[in-house]
Amino acid sequence: MRVVITGAAGFLGSHLTDRFLADGHTVVGVDNLVTGHPDNIAHLMGEPRFSFIRHDVSTFTYVPGDVDGVLHFASPASPIDYLELPIQTLKVGSLGTHNALGLAKAKGARFLIASTSEVYGDPLEHPQRESYWGNVNPVGPRGVYDEAKRFAEAMTMAYHTYHGLDTRIVRIFNTYGPRMRPRDGRVVSNFIVQALNHEPITIYGKGNQTRSFCYVADEIEGIYRLFMNGDHQPTNIGNPTEYTVTQLAQAVVELTGSPVPIEHRELPQDDPRLRQPDITRARAMLGWEPAIDLREGLARTIAFFRGLVGTSRMAPRTPRPGGISGA
Repeated sequence: MRVVITGAAGFLGSHLTDRFLADGHTVVGVDNLVTGHPDNIAHLMGEPRFSFIRHDVSTFTYVPGDVDGVLHFASPASPIDYLELPIQTLKVGSLGTHNALGLAKAKGARFLIASTSEVYGDPLEHPQRESYWGNVNPVGPRGVYDEAKRFAEAMTMAYHTYHGLDTRIVRIFNTYGPRMRPRDGRVVSNFIVQALNHEPITIYGKGNQTRSFCYVADEIEGIYRLFMNGDHQPTNIGNPTEYTVTQLAQAVVELTGSPVPIEHRELPQDDPRLRQPDITRARAMLGWEPAIDLREGLARTIAFFRGLVGTSRMAPRTPRPGGISGA
């Protein structure tokens, strides 16, 4: 197959690119490098089955030649990024999804949209099944990301229903692993960077809120199987094992060997109290479930971040200027 992956220089997009190439496919990566990083795809330069286009998919998007699949992963995806880039997040979820769907339709290609567990908001159902419609505040600070993804799902389903496009919708739950950006606002990367830099670990709220952390290799395998063998209905891909944020912090402190203190700060507005996927559907349809436990995944992730210690990427963030849609 020849597939187009938007957001190919991002955390998940780069790993997904590797997965397709490993199976002998050809990948056209598209990214504007607003939140993606060239380091994530540097190892692919010179690979004859990989090509890269620097482009903002919120504008008209064209790829020459035959295309068998379009996988739309371009978007700011961490709280810091979509709070700094709210308009761009909404644009890539709406205009970017429309352009990616248009490309798939023009090429007669299969389409997959990277959605998110954030469509469930602060859920009143636990664990969350795909049939749950969510509890989302559309005008809260997280609404720009939540509603962008909810719109992207609706647009994808409309193309499936009206145009007969072969589509997939994956709802991704908290994923972590190598190639995460330091200090990107996600809890795993924040905790690891703080511990390695001997800074206090920051927990927002009491730390009893829960998340279900899926190691990136497991997540990518589930997404790949969904693209290849799934159907058009939304599918949760995530690890159903639930941990509190405090448990995560304690594991990071132990595995890094950095006995740093834990500081508590005020919980942000609309921060979900609970997060756990029901993966019954993925198990039955795809024969998939995660295989890597949290401690093993954290050890691999910590090793990646140790390699960045002392580099500019580990330095404290400065506010980013307004830009175009992220990847």
